[in-house]
Amino acid sequence: MSSDDPNQPGLVITVTESIRLFLLAASNDRRLSEELRELALTLSSAANAPYKQIRSIWMESAFDTRPELISLFSGSNFVFTSPKPREKSEELKERLRKLKELAERKEYQELVKDITPKKDLNEPFSTYKDQIGFGLHVALTMFTGYLVGYFAFRALFNHSPIMNSAGGILGLVFGMLLETFLFIIRTSEPNLKSLSSTSRLKKNQ
Repeated sequence: MSSDDPNQPGLVITVTESIRLFLLAASNDRRLSEELRELALTLSSAANAPYKQIRSIWMESAFDTRPELISLFSGSNFVFTSPKPREKSEELKERLRKLKELAERKEYQELVKDITPKKDLNEPFSTYKDQIGFGLHVALTMFTGYLVGYFAFRALFNHSPIMNSAGGILGLVFGMLLETFLFIIRTSEPNLKSLSSTSRLKKNQ
């Protein structure tokens, strides 16, 4: 018996007339096992058959009744089968879908870049430096307002501690309101520019 596993198809060849006659004879050979006889009968009616299976039947057949191996396979051709296409994994499919969506989004943005207003990348307080600077500016303005109110009330109300403090607090509040008003103006400028650019685009259309 061959050391090769006959159940593995491996190389496939065409079944010639000489191979078919040999297999039919082997299917009736009582010296072979029942499994090999059934295999020989099955292969005899096929157009193509695995080389290993035919060789295993040939090696188990009687030496005086089997044909020469070279003459048995003479005229037979190899049969090549195309491998099955590899199926894409679900992970790969999901990745390809995301890449496709990203490409479509970029293509859309490229098409509408001339008709949509650009986003203002300089947003207020986008960095820690801006935040610290604004905080220091507010503190300085409120402190200045407190001093102005304090000394103004001190000059008006003849050095009254209560009125001096009230004037300082009033100046502080006024400074805070001034900073709030300036902040609103600064943050509304990008929106006003965006609206004006949009209106110009509509007029041009």
